[in-house]
Parts: sequence; structure tokens; C-alpha cells
Amino acid sequence: MNRTHPALIAGAAVVYLFLLGPLVVVVGSSFSTTTFLTFPPQGLSLRWYENALANGAFRASFVTSMQVAVGGTFLALLVGIPAAYAMARRRQALPGFLGLFFVLPILIPEIVTGFSLLRLAAVQVGIPVLPALILGHALLVLPYCVRVVGASLATFDFSAEEAAISLGCPPLKTFFTVVLPNIRSGIIAAFVLAFITSLNDVSISVFLTGPGISTLPIQILTYVEQFFDPTVAAVSVLLMVLTVAVMAIVERTLGLTSFTK
Repeated sequence: MNRTHPALIAGAAVVYLFLLGPLVVVVGSSFSTTTFLTFPPQGLSLRWYENALANGAFRASFVTSMQVAVGGTFLALLVGIPAAYAMARRRQALPGFLGLFFVLPILIPEIVTGFSLLRLAAVQVGIPVLPALILGHALLVLPYCVRVVGASLATFDFSAEEAAISLGCPPLKTFFTVVLPNIRSGIIAAFVLAFITSLNDVSISVFLTGPGISTLPIQILTYVEQFFDPTVAAVSVLLMVLTVAVMAIVERTLGLTSFTK
């Protein structure tokens, strides 16, 4: 019987410690009874969770983050799904650089993208803060939508679409009744990945937030500048719980597991 080499086990343990260690520290610090961040926690208390939930700035920024994440993700999917379909269906007719074009938001540093959006959308065009945030986050997550949906389309048999059209089904109706249901798992995966990326973004949001409108990650940074109590750790834990809950709800309600097996 083959046995795993001890060095491989030790390497895996180091990787898990590197990935999970910061999460353990944040979770432990959020339950501390002290008025400053410390680990291991000095006692156990839910005081800082109560403080986080009672903070009006955190509640308002959470609502803004949800609006931006949902709006930006849907906008990215509205553009990304047709783009991925066109590149998969008309690969020979479309120019080769088109695929690279949709990857540019990943290749370009987010700070550069955020500053460019600030100059163009907020200063020159005069777009209000919330629509500018949604536009910026849509641009941020668009490559994920295109790539994930494109990977799902790569395994799709387009002969089913051609058969439906040959039987008299209009092309647009065929797209919605034949193509989309067959790439449902890819769309769900793209939504989850884009939503989580948008919800936790800092680099672009810091340029596009304005007076009275701030996303939750930016509000956390603002809070840390003034206070150093475990409230920020409690908010971070709640944000992690929300992220996991979104993934679990999407998988349960839309059947992601059954479609990816």
C-alpha cells in the first residue's frame, strides 16, 4: 500500500495554516472582551457583534455593497453571456484579439482602472456615485463572467441549437430555451464568483465612493483609521458568513452541484 510521504503532509499542513490562520485570528479576535484587537481572545463576548449591528454606517454601507454587487454582477452577465456565446459560436469569424479584450480588466491593475473610472465616469461625464460604482464593479467582474460562461459553452453541443432552428424555432427563442438551460451551471458559477469578487472589492470602490455613499469594505477601512476595537473583526466575520451563505443558497436553490457532476 502506498503511503504519503511525510514531507508532502507537512507541506499541505503549512499551506492550510497559511490559508486558514488569518481567518482563525480574525474570528477569535471578534469574541474578545478587551477593547482592543488581541489574539488569543481574553474571554468570550458577543459585545462587538452587537456594536457592529448597531452601527448605522455599517448597515448603510452593507446595503450599498449589496446593491453594487447585485447590479454590477447582472450588468456583467448581460454583457458577458452574449460575448462568450459569440466567441464560442463564431470563433472563426471574430478577430483573435477579442478574447484578450475581455481579459484586460484583470491584466490592468485595479488601482489604474479605478483612477481611470474616476476621471472618466465621475469627473468628465458626471455619473452619480452609485451608478458609477455599479459600472466600475461590472467592468471588474466582466472577465470572470466571460471566462466561466465561455468554459461552459466550450462543452456545449451546438448541433442541438442547429436542430432546433432547422425545426422552425426562431434563433432568439432557441438561445433562451436551448442554449441557456444547458449552460446553467456556468452562469450560476459566474454569478457566484462575480458577486463575491464585487462584494469584497476595495481598489475600485475607494476611487468611486462619495459623500454619504460607501461600500462595506471601504467603511471598514474608515473605521480602522479611527478605532482599533474588535468591532472591525466582528464585521469581517459577518462578511465571511454572508459570502459562505450566498454560495450555499445558490447551490441549494439552483442546483449547482447536480449540474456540475
